[in-house]
Amino acid sequence: MASPAEKKSYKKGFKAGADSVEEGLPGWFGTFADMMTLLFAFFVLLAAISTIDPVKLQQMADSMGKKVGTKSKEGKAMNLADIKKAAEKIEKDMPGDVEVKTSPKGVTIGISSDISFAQGKADLSAQVRPILQKLVPLINKSYNMVAVEGHTDNQAPNREIAKRYPTNWELSGARAAAVVRELGSLSVDPTRLQAVGYAEFVPRDITPKEKNEWMNSDNPDKYFEELIKKKNKTKSLRARNRRVEITFLATSLDRPKDL
Repeated sequence: MASPAEKKSYKKGFKAGADSVEEGLPGWFGTFADMMTLLFAFFVLLAAISTIDPVKLQQMADSMGKKVGTKSKEGKAMNLADIKKAAEKIEKDMPGDVEVKTSPKGVTIGISSDISFAQGKADLSAQVRPILQKLVPLINKSYNMVAVEGHTDNQAPNREIAKRYPTNWELSGARAAAVVRELGSLSVDPTRLQAVGYAEFVPRDITPKEKNEWMNSDNPDKYFEELIKKKNKTKSLRARNRRVEITFLATSLDRPKDL
């Protein structure tokens, strides 16, 4: 058992040790916290870049180029920002029939199928040819691959039409092919064109919220089926879904090298 003198010595030593410890976090912790913050910001930046709109990126680059005095782009190929600007002029001249939008996929010019094709048919109408003629210079002056996409509403082809187009897959694909054929006849390089049919499965006005709910649904197939019905509920909604979209793709796919 410790004597009174030993106890007094222990208390004195303990007090001296406690007084020598600084309050608060150790000094290295501030550096560690700064490093974690920088790593977090880095990964947020990576996530943002992975979904960036290439058209907006090009517009920003062009804007910065003007400020620092880069050389004129005269004689150079049109980029996505140039294509968007030219397409918006066509949209302004034909409101309601042409709609321009951008996405990570590229620049898309949507053309209402109601002015492109007769109901249930895949023969181009005379009304759509002037629009395609205006798009030809944009295609020929750019380097991007061009995807022509056919879309329908969710109404199945009736008995007469179904003899030639059993489902909306065949009908949407045939419409896309008809536009590709027309562009080819207008001296567009056919190796830069793609014809794609989506039937009724890419309705026009799906919101980011609806897409997120669909992807996170417990039953995504059922949710998507209900979403298709919702987007084709009225005559006007079905009309918006019947369309052809011509997309200047953000990434140039390899062309056939040996024909």
